[in-house]
Amino acid sequence: MPSYLSRRGTRLAGVRTPPPARAPYRGPVPAVCLAIAAALLAGACGGSDAGRGPTGGTVVVATSDPDNLFPPVAVSASARTVMDQIFDHLAEIGDGLNSIGDAGFKPRLASSWTWAPDSLSITFHLDPRARWHDGVPVRSGDVVFSVRTYLDSAAGATNRQDLANIDSVTAPDSLTAVIWYGTRQPTQFFDATYQIYILPAHLLKDIPAHELRTSPFARAPIGSGRFRFVRWVPTQELVVEADTTNFRGRARLDRIIFAPIPDANAAMTKLVAGEADVYETLRPEHLAQIASRPEIGTMSYPGADYAFLQFNLRDPRTPDRPHPLFAERELRRALTMALDRRSLVKAIFDSLAVVSMGPVTRSQFTADTTLAQLPFDTARANRTLDSLGWRDRNRDSVRVRNGRPLEFTLLVPSVSRNRVLMSVLIQEQLRRIGVGVRLEQLEFTTFLDREGKGTFEAVLGAWHTDPTPSSIRQTWTTSGLVATGGSNYGSYQSPVFDALVDSAVATMDTQRGRAYYRRAYQTIIDDAAAIWLYEPRYIGGVHRRIRPTGVRADAWWADMADWTIDPARRLPRDKIGLRAPSPPSTPTP
Repeated sequence: MPSYLSRRGTRLAGVRTPPPARAPYRGPVPAVCLAIAAALLAGACGGSDAGRGPTGGTVVVATSDPDNLFPPVAVSASARTVMDQIFDHLAEIGDGLNSIGDAGFKPRLASSWTWAPDSLSITFHLDPRARWHDGVPVRSGDVVFSVRTYLDSAAGATNRQDLANIDSVTAPDSLTAVIWYGTRQPTQFFDATYQIYILPAHLLKDIPAHELRTSPFARAPIGSGRFRFVRWVPTQELVVEADTTNFRGRARLDRIIFAPIPDANAAMTKLVAGEADVYETLRPEHLAQIASRPEIGTMSYPGADYAFLQFNLRDPRTPDRPHPLFAERELRRALTMALDRRSLVKAIFDSLAVVSMGPVTRSQFTADTTLAQLPFDTARANRTLDSLGWRDRNRDSVRVRNGRPLEFTLLVPSVSRNRVLMSVLIQEQLRRIGVGVRLEQLEFTTFLDREGKGTFEAVLGAWHTDPTPSSIRQTWTTSGLVATGGSNYGSYQSPVFDALVDSAVATMDTQRGRAYYRRAYQTIIDDAAAIWLYEPRYIGGVHRRIRPTGVRADAWWADMADWTIDPARRLPRDKIGLRAPSPPSTPTP
């Protein structure tokens, strides 16, 4: 799912425009980074810490504002961070992120499940103790409503294409829901659980599907998770508090405050000052500063994100026509070869990122570092442009063909420091081969809107991937085109790529699936549908009074309900009691 990138392909907000350029930090990762990282990884291997350790306190997370809190349509990683506290899945993926079958999955709203003999349906048995935060019991009707909402094109679920194999859902009784499938596929259980948050039908069923994303619920949701929503003041704070009567047990923390801080240096200042407890993405220059602060530790976790320069293969002004530049495959390949991606990544991230290898991350089981990449070769790029008729008579200006200059506009989210910096370096490297790049920095919601509508020539995008590689159906195949409700914003279409992905998704043989995915990745790399830029390696800053538990590659925040705070190191905000929840509704049978 753009995973959330969800996609749950999720979109990554990043941080804001950078301060004046400075030499990147070149030293090694400080030894202080290892202590909390080791503890976190040990927690991840050991499972949940629920029921142990102290209770209470407040954790402040420096982050960015969510785009929406209605799960089917939310696309930012910050939104998923919040939604995972408020909502539940039928089952939760294990720490190993297995997406084949149900191995490793843990009960959530479903206390158990049963596969049909032909594997074309899965029966989920709901925990009768589960309640929505307004007191109404969670029942099979909620599952039916949720699945149908995700499949309804009018609701606009961002991962609807990933759920195409779900045929229908039925409810034999109030505690039993059966999900039916069109074909047997390796990710059937994953699709029904990881990809779908269960929603309260009694609050949403009377709202037209096309209005759900803008309904009051999208700004003040009610879920069944171990935290309940309290308030959201955009650009200021979003607060969730422990659901003290939750059927899975009270969260160890009293509350989490998500504090939007758009600038990385400001976030670091808040962390050092003790005004924030967690900042998930430290920059290289921050590591030395952290090493000198004994009260701040770090958490290291593998990334599930990749960033890219995506070409729009359709004319944004006339979408039924090919783009006058990027519809030409050899031009896209030339632009790719003109960029020294290794030096770009080194200049911005030092050792905290690697060059991306395609629409896949190294945390996915289909990762293959032997894929053949288009080389950095400016001489070859120049020869290709010459052969295509793009001429630069002065050898120091923009190339021209038939009176048209070789130039385009590149959209960049201003909130992402890394992508802003990357865009400037890309502009300079392409200038050297006679290509003009106009940079257009946009506020994040505007950026997402332009990107989602395909009203761009090129865009610096990023996806947070699902554990399952099948999410590329939504982001890069023909079935994921925007017109079909998908997230293939650049309109890349290749029958060969589509067929290979379909074969990879359908096979039950893991090794055969890897082989199909590898061929698919090589196809899209050779076609230069995008320039694959970087895959971050993440180190977050965490105040040492916080005792984290478990860090998953796809979601460091997954087990925050089981984090604790050292009673001896609590701050005044940790002593603030829980608010009284709103009176519950009368439970329905």
